[in-house]
Amino acid sequence: MAVAQAVAGVDTQADIHFCTRCGHTVEHREIYGRVRPVCPQCRRVHFIDPKVAAAVVIEREGKLLLIRRANDPERGKWAFPAGFVDGGENPARAAERESLEETGLTVRTTGVLDVFAREADNEGADILIVYRAEVTGGELRPGDDADRAVFFGPSEFPELAFPSTHQIVERWQTGR
Repeated sequence: MAVAQAVAGVDTQADIHFCTRCGHTVEHREIYGRVRPVCPQCRRVHFIDPKVAAAVVIEREGKLLLIRRANDPERGKWAFPAGFVDGGENPARAAERESLEETGLTVRTTGVLDVFAREADNEGADILIVYRAEVTGGELRPGDDADRAVFFGPSEFPELAFPSTHQIVERWQTGR
């Protein structure tokens, strides 16, 4: 199997040309069941970590909070406040941070609602951790990569982004 085929769909592996430890040119070899960048000089195997995102589901007065995405992917569609988890960051704190950045609301996560694995080949997260959260302060106003932030009732939902958003909204509507 050609190296390009083996790393198709995982651009970050194909994009690694030099060892991050010693700077030597890497080779792509099958190791531990997959083709990975390996340094022939220092023998470091470069593992590609998944991209993790965290989201919050906030319910208030029988309505769910959604933000309208100002950027691609899914620009103009609605989703839960969410964003990438930084290296070394607790995912629950990342979800709280994203809520503040995108909605102006300070929240406290109260538990994990669901975890989603990426099903399509896109540039989003490989893993999405969705938390329940409650508002502890702030004022509702869109920010960061959201151009609107609105609470929607069970029959008021606009065009939704992402399969995970659809699944959570449907589950919420049926559980009411």
